[in-house]
Amino acid sequence: MPKIPTKYKFKKRPPNGFSKIEPTLAKFSAKMKAAESKPLPLNRPKHESTWEIYKLNHQRSRYIFEIYYKKKMISRELYDWLLTNKFGDKELIAKWKKKGYENLCCLKCIQAKETNQGTTCICRVPRATLKETQKDKGKDTRCVNCGCRGCASSD
Repeated sequence: MPKIPTKYKFKKRPPNGFSKIEPTLAKFSAKMKAAESKPLPLNRPKHESTWEIYKLNHQRSRYIFEIYYKKKMISRELYDWLLTNKFGDKELIAKWKKKGYENLCCLKCIQAKETNQGTTCICRVPRATLKETQKDKGKDTRCVNCGCRGCASSD
C-alpha cells in the first residue's frame, strides 16, 4: 500500500513543542508557495524573481533562530529536528552566531565567487563607508543575489 502524503514530510515524528510553532511555520510555507508560483513582471530583470524567496527563507530561519537562542521557547531536540527537516537554513543560522554576521541576509553575499570583483557583496559594505558620490547620485546599492539593501553589522 502506498504512503499517504502528509502536510510535511518528516524524517521522524516532531518533538514536543512543535504544535506551538506549527501555525507560524505553516504561514511561512504558504507564503513561500505563493512566492514560488508568482509570475515575473515583464519589465524586470530575471534575478529579481528570487528576491522574495530569499527574503522568506531569511525570515523563517530568523524566526527559528530567535525562538531558540534569544527567547529560549523551544528545546534543543526540537531545534535540531527543525533544522534536520529543513524548516530553517542551518548554515545561515550558524553564521548569525559569529561576530560580524549577526544581520547576514544570505550566504551568497559572503561568497567571493558570486561577485564580479572577487570580494563580498555590496550589501555587506557598511553604509557609512560607501562613497559620498554613490549616495548623492541616488545609486541603488541593492544586492543582485537577494535584493538586500544592507546587512553589515555596523548599519
